Amino acid sequence: MWGVAAGRGHRGVPARTKWVIVRRRRPLDRVVAGPLLRAFVAGVAICYAAPSHETAAREEAQQTTRLNGSHETGPSATGDTTRQGEKPRVRAARAGRNLVGHGGPIHAIRVDRAGRRALTGSFDYAAMLWDLQARPPRVIARLDEHDGWIKAVAFLPDGKRALTAGGDGKLYLWRLEGPTLITRLNGHLGEIADIAMGPEGRLAATASRDRSVRVWDLATHPPGPGPVLRGHQGPVNAVQFSASGKEIYSASYDGTIRLWDAATGAFKRIVYRHGLGINVLARLPGSEQLVFGAVDGRAGVIDGRSGRLITELKQHAGPILSLALIAKPGLVALGSSGQRGKGGTIRVWRMGDWKLLEEYDDPYSPIWALAFVDRGAGLYYGGLNDFAVYWQVSPRKPFELAPGRVPRRFQVSAGLSLGARQFARKCSLCHTLEENGRNRAGPTLFGLFGRRAGSLPGYPYSQALKSAGIVWSEETVAKLFSLGPEHYVPGSKMPLQRISDPNKVKALVAFLKEATRPEPEPPAKERERD
Repeated sequence: MWGVAAGRGHRGVPARTKWVIVRRRRPLDRVVAGPLLRAFVAGVAICYAAPSHETAAREEAQQTTRLNGSHETGPSATGDTTRQGEKPRVRAARAGRNLVGHGGPIHAIRVDRAGRRALTGSFDYAAMLWDLQARPPRVIARLDEHDGWIKAVAFLPDGKRALTAGGDGKLYLWRLEGPTLITRLNGHLGEIADIAMGPEGRLAATASRDRSVRVWDLATHPPGPGPVLRGHQGPVNAVQFSASGKEIYSASYDGTIRLWDAATGAFKRIVYRHGLGINVLARLPGSEQLVFGAVDGRAGVIDGRSGRLITELKQHAGPILSLALIAKPGLVALGSSGQRGKGGTIRVWRMGDWKLLEEYDDPYSPIWALAFVDRGAGLYYGGLNDFAVYWQVSPRKPFELAPGRVPRRFQVSAGLSLGARQFARKCSLCHTLEENGRNRAGPTLFGLFGRRAGSLPGYPYSQALKSAGIVWSEETVAKLFSLGPEHYVPGSKMPLQRISDPNKVKALVAFLKEATRPEPEPPAKERERD
C-alpha cells in the first residue's frame, strides 16, 4: 500500500500499523517527510516500496473509480452505443485490468496467441508472466535471473517456452512451467532491442545495439548460435522474419531496412532508405508488407520486395518507440513520445485502407511498449509507470488518466532538500531506501554505509562489483558519483550517474547517510510498552 510514514519506534505510529512503508529517523523527517507528505497528498511521491499485487490492484480500482466514476457495465460507463440485443466487443474497462507488480518502467509487452497470458519486461531486471483471464490479472511467475533491464520478450509458438533479452546482451530461453531457465545464449556485445520468432519457432533472431543481428537455433540440444548478420552502420533496433522464414528484415538507427538470408546470414540488399533512424518494424500477416516507425515521428508501410512506399501515416510529434499488430480484425498500433520527450501518443490504424481509428494521448509518459488484447478491443501499453496500463480501444472510452502518482518518484523536486532531490532524480528509479524494500534494478540502499559492496543477499551483483573490495562510506559513495560508476567500478551494472557539482554530491551523501541508517532498537522498557 502506498504511504509515507516512519517505521517502528516513531512517535505516534503504532508498531503494527500496516501502511507504514518508509522507515526514517526523526532528523530525516524534519528535512523531507513534511514536504514529502504534502507532496504525497497531492499525488506526488519520491519513493515507495512496491505493494503486493492484490493491494496495488485494489488501490488501482479505487483510484480509477475516483477519476472516472462508476465502472458498472452499460452505456453510461462505456460510451457504448450498441443496439439492444447486441453485445459490445468488450465490456467496460474495469479498474484492475492493469498489470501491477514490477518495480520499474515497462519496456516490453507480448500476449500469447490465445490472448490468455502476457509477458512483460521491465527496467527492474525482471520479466513477468501474467494470467489475463483473472480479474485483476494474476502474476503466474517472475523471471528474475537477468543481469540487465528487459527490453524484449517473446512467446515461442508452442506457448510453453519464452525468450527474454535486454541490457546485458544475453538471450534467455525459459520453460514457462515452473518456470525454468533453459539456457542463456551469449554473443551480442550490446543491449538486445528486439526479438523475432521464425514461423515454426525453430529459429529466433535478435537485434542489438552492437550493430548486428544474430540468429539462434532453438531446435538443437542445447540451443545454439546461428549466423551473425553484420553491415548496419548503427544500432539495430528491430528485426522480423519473412513469411517463409527464409529471410530476415532488419531496421537500424542508420535509417535503412535491410534483407538477409536467414540460413547463411548473407546480405541481400537494402530494402528501404528512410534517412533517419528507424526504431520499430513489423511484417503484416500473410504478406511481405512492412510497417515501420522512425525517430522523426514518421511511419509508413512499404513493400518488402520492391521497397516501394505504399502509404505514409500521420506523423507523430516525437520519436515512434513501439508497435503492435493483430491479424484479426487487422489493426496496427504505433506508440511514441511527445515533443521534447513529454508524454506520449498511441494511434490505432486499420490495415488495408490505413484509416486512423483511434488516438490516445498520455500526457505523462512515452509509450515504450504495446500489445493488443481482447481481439483488438483493448491495448496494453508500457512507459514510465511501474505497471502496464490497459486502454479500452473499442467501444471507445473517454480519456482517462492512468492511475498512479504523477510526477513519479524520479521526477519530483518541489519542496525537497538538495540531497533528497538528487536521490529522486539519480537513484530512486533503481533503488529503494526501505529495509524490506523490494529490489528494483538495483538493491535496497537500507544499511548502505559500512556495508561491503556486492554483499547484500538475494541480489545478482556483477562480478566487477563483488570483487571491487569497496566498503561504502561517505568517501566511497562520493567517489562513485563524482567519477561515475563506469570509471569507479568498471564492468558494473550501474548506469551512468555522474554528478559534476561537488555541492550536489555532498548533499546526496548526507541525505543517503541519514536516510539509509537503520533505526536503533528501542530500550527494553519501550519494547515492553509496544
